[in-house]
Amino acid sequence: MTAESSASPLTILHLGLGSFHRAHQAVYLHQLHALGDTRWVLAGGNLRPDMQDTIAALQAQGGAYTLETVTAQGERSYTWVESIRTVVPYTPGLAGLVALAVQPGTRIISFTVTEAGYYLDSRHQLDWANAPDLAGDLEALRAGRAGSTLYGALTTLLRARQQAGAGPVTLLNCDNLRHNGGRMRSGLLQFVQALGDAELGAWIEDHTTSPNAMVDRITPRPTPDVVQRVQAATGRTDPAALMGESFIQWVIEDRFANGRPAWERVGVELVDSVAPYEEAKIRLLNATHSCIAWAGTLVGYQYIHEGTHDPAIRQMAFDYVTADTIPVLQPSPIDLSAYRDVVLERFGNPAIADTNQRVAMDGFSKIPGFIAPTVRERLARGEGIASVAVLPALFLAYLQRWHAGQIPYTYQDQAMDPAAAHAICEAADPVAAFAADRVLWGDLAGDARLVKALREAAAQVAQFVASHPGASARRASAQQ
Repeated sequence: MTAESSASPLTILHLGLGSFHRAHQAVYLHQLHALGDTRWVLAGGNLRPDMQDTIAALQAQGGAYTLETVTAQGERSYTWVESIRTVVPYTPGLAGLVALAVQPGTRIISFTVTEAGYYLDSRHQLDWANAPDLAGDLEALRAGRAGSTLYGALTTLLRARQQAGAGPVTLLNCDNLRHNGGRMRSGLLQFVQALGDAELGAWIEDHTTSPNAMVDRITPRPTPDVVQRVQAATGRTDPAALMGESFIQWVIEDRFANGRPAWERVGVELVDSVAPYEEAKIRLLNATHSCIAWAGTLVGYQYIHEGTHDPAIRQMAFDYVTADTIPVLQPSPIDLSAYRDVVLERFGNPAIADTNQRVAMDGFSKIPGFIAPTVRERLARGEGIASVAVLPALFLAYLQRWHAGQIPYTYQDQAMDPAAAHAICEAADPVAAFAADRVLWGDLAGDARLVKALREAAAQVAQFVASHPGASARRASAQQ
C-alpha cells in the first residue's frame, strides 16, 4: 500500500546518517522523487555525537550530497542526492529527533545498526551481562533522560509519540541482522518490559509494525580521494560525498503500519517473506566478505579486491559457499550458484577499494550471525563442516594476530570482551577455548565435532599463511 496524497510530504525518520543509509535507502527515495513522486521525504540524525564533520556538511548543503557510483568495469557516475530534507544535529536529549517522532506526518522510523548494536545473545535475548550501555539507558530513561542505544532511543521516541497521540508508525530495519524486524522488536519489548512501562509495551504492540528487510550495497568508508574525484568531475566541493558500487538491492516484507512510499516503482522488492533472500545474502555474501577480509589481512593485503583475486583465498570462499552452504539453503527461489558468482565479481572490483579493516570488524557478532547457522544445520543433518570451519579458523588466526599486536590497523568489535578474547589466545589449547566460547557458538560451544573441524581447519589456515608469498614478504619486512 502507498500513502495517501498530502499537501505536506510524509516523513521517514532515519536514525544513523552513515554512509550505507545515504548510498542505499536515501537513493531509492531520490529515484522516486525523480519520477515525480515527492509524497515522502527523509529526515535523520545520529544517536551519538559521531560523524560531526559529515553532519555539519550535510546541514550546510540542506541534506544533499554527491554519490559516486562505480561499476565492476570501473565506470564512474555522479548523482546529487536530495531526498534527505532535514538533518538533525546531535543533542544528548535527542530533542530534534523527538520533535520529528511526535509529528503525525512521520509514518516510518528506520535505522541502520551493526549486528552488535542489537545486544542480542544466541537465544535472541538481550545480553544484559555484556551490555552496560543497556543498563545505562534504563537508568537514563527512569531519570527522564533520553537513551543512546537503539532500544533506549526508540523507547524515548515512541514514548513521546504515544503521549502525543501521533498515530501508528512502522519501525524499519535497514541492516544485516538476520530476521532483523522480528528480533529488533523482541529486543525492544524486552527493554521496555525491563523498564517497567507496560503501557508503552502495549502501545508498541498495537501501533507499530516491524517488517523484516534485506539490504545490499557495498559502501566503503569515504576517503579524501572521493571528494577529490567529485570535485574534478562535477566542480562541486562536497565534504559529505561518498562512493558505492553500482549493485543495489532492497527486499522488504510489505507490512507497514501507516503507509509507505511506492518503492516498487524504483526496484525495491516488496514480499511476503524476506527469509530466502536474507539467508542468501547473509551466508553467501556477508560471510564470504568476512572470509576474504580475515584471510587478506593475515597475508598482508589492504583491500578486499586483492584477496578476492588471490587464488587460494578465492578458493576458500568458493568452497565455503559451494560445498557447505548452498546445500543447506536449498530449495531457494534464488539461483544460488549465480548469486555466488555475482558476489565474487563484486568483491573483485578494484575501483571500490573496500578495506579489510572495514569488513573484518565485529567478528564476535559475525560468527554467530553469519557462520554458525550453517555449522549448526550441517551438523544437525549429519553432514561435514570442513569448508565452513575454515572461516572461523581464519578469524581465530586473525584474533591471535590481534592478541600479539600485529594487526596493521585498529580492530573494532562491539560484541567482543577483550579480556575474554585475550584469554582464548593465551589458553594452552586456543582452538578448544575458541570453540568453547558461548558468545561465538551458543549451544554449539564445546561440541566435539566443532572442535575437531576447527582443529583441522586451523592447521589448513596455518599452512595457507606460512606458504603464502605475502606472508613471507611480511616476515622479511618485520626482520629489517
